[in-house]
Amino acid sequence: MLAKKGVIPYRYPVSRNQYPVSRPNEAQTSLYGDEAVNPKNIILRAIAGLGDHFILIQAPKQENEIRLSPALNRVPENLRHIHLLGICGTGMASLAGMLKQKKFLVSGSDQNIYPPMSHFLKALSIPVLEGYRPDNLHPEPDLVIVGNVITRQNPEAVELANLRLPYLSFPQALRHFAMKEKRSIVISGTHGKTTTSALMAWILEKAGMDPCFMIGGIPQNFQTNFKLGKGACFVIEGDEYDTAFFDKGPKFLHYNPWVTILTSIEFDHADIYRDLNHVIESFRKLIDIMPPGGLLIANGDDSTITAEIKRAKCPVATYGLSKNGLWRAVDIAVQEDATRLTILKAGKEYVSLSTPLYGRHNISNLLSAVVLADFLKVPCPALSEAVKSFKGVRRRQEIIGEKQGILIVDDFAHHPTAVKETVEAVKEKHRDRRLIAVFEPRSNSSRRNIFQVQYTGSFEKADLIMIPEPPLMQNIPPSERFSSQRLVKDLKKKGLEAFYFPDTNQLIEALVNKAQAGDVILIMSNGAFDNLPHRLLERL
Repeated sequence: MLAKKGVIPYRYPVSRNQYPVSRPNEAQTSLYGDEAVNPKNIILRAIAGLGDHFILIQAPKQENEIRLSPALNRVPENLRHIHLLGICGTGMASLAGMLKQKKFLVSGSDQNIYPPMSHFLKALSIPVLEGYRPDNLHPEPDLVIVGNVITRQNPEAVELANLRLPYLSFPQALRHFAMKEKRSIVISGTHGKTTTSALMAWILEKAGMDPCFMIGGIPQNFQTNFKLGKGACFVIEGDEYDTAFFDKGPKFLHYNPWVTILTSIEFDHADIYRDLNHVIESFRKLIDIMPPGGLLIANGDDSTITAEIKRAKCPVATYGLSKNGLWRAVDIAVQEDATRLTILKAGKEYVSLSTPLYGRHNISNLLSAVVLADFLKVPCPALSEAVKSFKGVRRRQEIIGEKQGILIVDDFAHHPTAVKETVEAVKEKHRDRRLIAVFEPRSNSSRRNIFQVQYTGSFEKADLIMIPEPPLMQNIPPSERFSSQRLVKDLKKKGLEAFYFPDTNQLIEALVNKAQAGDVILIMSNGAFDNLPHRLLERL
């Protein structure tokens, strides 16, 4: 019965990111193959497992689905014109800027073009074509860089295959064009990558080390998220998200790390990871490629991390707010203008610092940067000055403005842990003011119900909570969808004041009506959120 439906047993385990290269009647003897080299006439995908026997099902080939030739995954000679698919992503836009700085002719295309990246690219005079069309690859560029937002059914990806043009993924291109001959400092982890990367880049800048960097946000000290410095170090935000449709491994495996900071490991990115163990597998690979002469800086407060760092072949330095780390932060005092703390190394005072950062998560991020600064022999006076003068990152507890005595703060938080830590940090800083927390469930994970229960513990420090309907739900099966209405009901059961809104316009009206002088409105989303922070500021 199953065989008639194309479902057959297979004796080897198959992960979601692997496809056996075979026909159904060859499955028992087939070898694994990468997506890029699978036959065009069939795809076999693992759908269930029992012991070491997996069940495979034949999936029909989609119209316009293409396979890029691995032989063309290279940098051509006589390179001049480079075209970027998905150019308005934060990383892709920054790469475009780097390539422009290196005197290449750069163009790109994207479906959704909006600030800040649209303004960023316009300022660099990089032409951006709105919408994906085959004509965008005519005249033919010498090289195409494919962002991970691009699917194999994308019209330009199809044309790329038809034209047989050379191509690279974003991390491949970054490593080739910007990171060669540099010492790679990879900032990795589920949380805190952007703030830690920005702070580390600023510390090296203030120490006169002229770093290179690429960061997934805009550091306020630089007003750009990339720099091609002349120094030896390249600070890169190492993302565990997949590389491209032809390479489903995490981006950070391409960056040849010399030093890695590992801030945290939690389940996230439910669109590409099955569960926490699947996430851990990726970070294990990162730990395994660390060179013996490098350094792994690991959060000793994270039990998942402490279990995994035992496999490291390089030296490991642990840090934390508990007593588990070689490096610790103690005597933390939150004041109106700054957070003050003392750093201990092996139980002895190393340095006292003052920082504009708030929240335990940010103190942990700061601590990891101090460990790295020590490894790079940054003098303590330069370290102290950099930490004190660090202005943060756009969309990380960023103050949008204050009007009628109402302060608007914008943040990128979307994972339940990040939302909880951000709410607590903002309340800690503004403890005498009413906190209105507004959260848009927008990420690929937060739009699914995997975190439905966890979010009920993320808002306990908020005085008023507003949750809109999640956007972009059409591609998520109904049984897997997150429910804002259910979250609001669950928050009310805990005695919290929470409200649901079917759209952004009604949410804005409620905020305008309910906000009072002295309030802090914290807006959290990993997307544009219909430009809510600035629209609200105009309405107040």
